[in-house]
Amino acid sequence: MAIWFSGMSDHETAVLTQVMARSGDMIDLSEISGKTVDKHSTGGVGDKTTLIACPIVAACGGKIAKMSGRGLGHTGGTVDKLASIPGYRTELSREEFFHTVETCGISLIGQSGNLAPADKKLYALRDVTATVDSIPLIASSIMSKKLAAGASAILLDVKTGSGAFMKTQEDAIRLAQTMVAIGEEAGRRTVALITDMDVPLGCGIGNSIEVAESAAVLRGEGPADLREVSLALAANMLYLIGKGTEAECRSLAEHAIEDGSALATLCRMVRAQGGDARVLTGERAFSAAPFVREVRATEDGFLTRMDAEAIGEVSVVLGAGRETKESVIDPAAGILLHKKYGERVQAGESLATLCTSREEVLAEAERRYQAAVEIGAAAPAPRPLIFARVEKDRIERFGGEGK
Repeated sequence: MAIWFSGMSDHETAVLTQVMARSGDMIDLSEISGKTVDKHSTGGVGDKTTLIACPIVAACGGKIAKMSGRGLGHTGGTVDKLASIPGYRTELSREEFFHTVETCGISLIGQSGNLAPADKKLYALRDVTATVDSIPLIASSIMSKKLAAGASAILLDVKTGSGAFMKTQEDAIRLAQTMVAIGEEAGRRTVALITDMDVPLGCGIGNSIEVAESAAVLRGEGPADLREVSLALAANMLYLIGKGTEAECRSLAEHAIEDGSALATLCRMVRAQGGDARVLTGERAFSAAPFVREVRATEDGFLTRMDAEAIGEVSVVLGAGRETKESVIDPAAGILLHKKYGERVQAGESLATLCTSREEVLAEAERRYQAAVEIGAAAPAPRPLIFARVEKDRIERFGGEGK
């Protein structure tokens, strides 16, 4: 409570974070050859960039030994997405994990062992004392797990907007600055990007739906916004491990998609962990949800608002997310977006397809989706995908009004 009222200096926050990190297992990645880099997103709707950026980085010579969490609420977890791949194992022994990283350049698994147990205890206290929304405490919670995970460099994707935890750009930048300072004080090269989450990222929301869309991007297809954010993240990860200037790293990332090496890397990892990589190459389709419903435009105009948080909650109603830790996820459930913010729509045209295994939830999901979007007569102003880049002692802004 005192921290919530008074805040903490960067040094105080870094000390707290390192104590929390050391409260449990500290993973030593030093026996992995090459430079390891980790990525963390603060969570959003349709945020499947790990499945794109990390294989790109591995294809370019970086090493990704990444443990991800399961999703709760409207922000899907990377592990839940990966678990929708038939046969994919999200739990590996330490030896299998390290061997997969060495042979494939990448392994994505569920969080295992006893990482930062002090964080769980502190979070439980914050939850019952209404002190969750304290930037030093949020930063130390995220970074304690990143430091314990052992990578030598850390790229942070801090979301801002209706579907993000940080609703305003300035709060997102403050959180990013605090986390970058923690990483740097702990001897890890750390950079953060502030990215938009007022609008869902990409056109797919749901677990197998997002895996399929990620693979499409790696095949050179897929939505432009998802491709752009993923390339920016991958380029910054490559920059952190010394693969060149920002421009050179961007070129490397683009080339890994163009020559097919990023997709091949993802397929190799999936096969190594028991998964059927044919769902990534298009040779086999994911199982489809048995019930679908189109959400149609009620008038002509432009899509002037898409409330990402509300749309994420629709995906939970359909079965794609968890309302509680015990909730069972439906891997085929979710939403396919046909129209996004700023696009022209006509009355009767499909805005989105709702997918579920529970027919009885479709009416409520459709009502909620209609309430989450607005159609106006004039086209809205375009929104930047990336608002800022935060390094130690430096903030680079890319336009867009702060809210």
